[in-house]
Amino acid sequence: MRLIAVGRMKDANEKALVGRYVKRLSPSLTITELSDGRGSPAEIKRREGEAIIAALPDRAFVVALDLDGKTPTSEAFAAQLNGWIEEGQQICFVIGGAEGLDAPVVKRANALLSLGSFTWPHMLVRIMLVEQLYRARAITSGHPYHRSGRP
Repeated sequence: MRLIAVGRMKDANEKALVGRYVKRLSPSLTITELSDGRGSPAEIKRREGEAIIAALPDRAFVVALDLDGKTPTSEAFAAQLNGWIEEGQQICFVIGGAEGLDAPVVKRANALLSLGSFTWPHMLVRIMLVEQLYRARAITSGHPYHRSGRP
């Protein structure tokens, strides 16, 4: 699996949280960080979009994090992720920058995923996504990390 994200994670605590889950993931997750765009908001979005599309592997199954995406439960996401993995395509998650994803990136996506209707800083989105990837794999494997139901 691969994650393409706009912005460079600089904070050591944020890096440690991402690293905690990435090192446990199977299949492994490679993270590609892209530079933030410069210029007007529209120019930033366009430039970041071009960089994202250029970084996408050929024939990858692209999952873009977007407000218009579906917001599955952890169990439903685990089932989706497992299905994508079993199809054998390279799964590539995409997180845009502060201006969001450019339309060509959203159009290229095979699936849109949302972490809810709140607006999140993209560095937190990265942490939350890798945790949900780990949780999804734990659910699929029957690992006790995930506790279903309410306390």
